[in-house]
Amino acid sequence: MAKKIGILFGMEDTFPWAFIDKVNELGKGEYIAEPVLIDKLEQGADYGYAVIIDRISQDVPFYRAYLKNAAVNGTYVINNPFWWSADEKFFNNALMSKIGIPLPKTVLLPSHERPTNTSETSFRNLKFPHDWEYIFNYIGFPAYMKPHDGGGWRNVYRVESPEDMWAKHAETEQLVMMVQEEIVFEDYYRVYCLGRKYVHIMPYEPRNPHHLRYATTHQTEGKELEKLLKTITDYTIKMNEALGYDFNTVEFAVRDGIPYAIDFCNPAPDADRNSVGEENFQWIVEHAAKLAIEKAKDYKAGKINIDWGTFVTNKL
Repeated sequence: MAKKIGILFGMEDTFPWAFIDKVNELGKGEYIAEPVLIDKLEQGADYGYAVIIDRISQDVPFYRAYLKNAAVNGTYVINNPFWWSADEKFFNNALMSKIGIPLPKTVLLPSHERPTNTSETSFRNLKFPHDWEYIFNYIGFPAYMKPHDGGGWRNVYRVESPEDMWAKHAETEQLVMMVQEEIVFEDYYRVYCLGRKYVHIMPYEPRNPHHLRYATTHQTEGKELEKLLKTITDYTIKMNEALGYDFNTVEFAVRDGIPYAIDFCNPAPDADRNSVGEENFQWIVEHAAKLAIEKAKDYKAGKINIDWGTFVTNKL
């Protein structure tokens, strides 16, 4: 009997169908891919998928619940929905600091407004004022302020001074923000990592309009470039092993030859043909299909098949 591989997705319209076609081509009838279709969700019910690739549950809580139920029944979910639910950018930075990954200096800020249903006494453990002199000297300006658990470049601010930061912080209401050193870079890369082993490094220019961000090339050359790409590959695998993500992108800003990890919590990264370009698109489709089939081969009925990163398993 063929093993089923599902994909859960939303508005994107190039990657999912190409992924389905590629799995069905490589699967040769033993592995069959299809869009996940949900007409009911009964607690504990098994809906028959060996593997599901998740591209949308970050925006749809119902889907996240569906995937956790599927994982309890043995489906290998890419990415682990329990870890994805617990994940956040500031923690990821803290974790990377413990495994030797270069990072921008980063500090967490309390929310500008008190969370709903709290009062002044809810914050008796928080010292007022914060040690702003230390924070500003440590981070420096210009800097970037972003939500500690957000994504998709929402609520990201470039701040030029303490006064500018406070003014913009006032716009963030109850969001918990982190402020981060600006890395003035010579090179920038976005890196696909699949299965914690397949790595595809893409020159990337985040200052370009979205549809032109991949329309760039390496600024580093020769042996220095070879060394840089090897370091980026090693860091990327090490980071995803710690986080436990099977489908992720990592972004590096290169300053003075050192790749600083800027963003590495992208478990549903852009894979649209129109933005990533044909070569990158073909790579991600082929390797996503290959990974899904590998996980379906390893699937064992009646057991929990999802796995965890080395942080959770205490094997850093």
